[in-house]
Amino acid sequence: MIVKRAGRHVVLAAIPAAVALTLGLSGPALAEGGKAYQIDLAQLNNSGSSGTVMLTIKGNQLTVQIESKGMVPGQPSAQHLHGSTKGHDFHCPDMTDDKDGDGILSNTEATHDYGDINISLTTGGDTKPTSGLDVLRMPVADAQGTIRYKRTIEVGQDVVTHLKDLHVVQHGIDKNKNKKYDFEGAGKSELDPKLPQEATAPTNCGEVKGAAVGSIPVGGIETGGGTEGHTAVPVTVRDGVAMTVLAVVAGAVIIGRKRAGVGPVRRETTGGGA
Repeated sequence: MIVKRAGRHVVLAAIPAAVALTLGLSGPALAEGGKAYQIDLAQLNNSGSSGTVMLTIKGNQLTVQIESKGMVPGQPSAQHLHGSTKGHDFHCPDMTDDKDGDGILSNTEATHDYGDINISLTTGGDTKPTSGLDVLRMPVADAQGTIRYKRTIEVGQDVVTHLKDLHVVQHGIDKNKNKKYDFEGAGKSELDPKLPQEATAPTNCGEVKGAAVGSIPVGGIETGGGTEGHTAVPVTVRDGVAMTVLAVVAGAVIIGRKRAGVGPVRRETTGGGA
């Protein structure tokens, strides 16, 4: 969807930056010379999950901050950066990718759209794609179904160059609404029969897309993949200017809401999130 009314472009493009400021995701990671991308996570599999991600890159150090809600309480969530660092175009899927028609978008069905794992967003140890199902090193949702995650990892130049081509996916659904992963909800996972499908099916996805590095999209925010809100706004951070820019942007949102007549809290932890 591309916003048509020019009068709304600035306001809508400003929203992600304002949200980042509100959530406190623009803290120490936004060091001088860094670049930051905010991502809005939108639900898959009718999970009810949503969230905000901030990716900040400085040199070859990537800081990932995630705050998501609507996850399965007390359960680990496998989470990854998916996509390509070779210029291939991947995007977030939707339920039209449920090719077998069983009502569940499996990871295998979704991978056709969002690509293979590039980085496993573990709480500790390595972040290789092979760690993608290491649930013992993945963050655990608290009793309210919230995950708060922060980690800084070293990445290769390919990730630095193509960070805007990647996106975040979290996994874990509760098909039968019993607040746990089990085999009764959706059977066995196609990735590992020892795991229930509920544990590996994607629960949300958000794309890093929509603008060149260091700029705000011209002509409004565009979303893709058939679901809502998969957009990111990159920000160039230098000499503390970013906070001023974000403050101005937040003001623009308030002014825009008044003109249109339109009527977060955060506890930072490293890793586990419970």
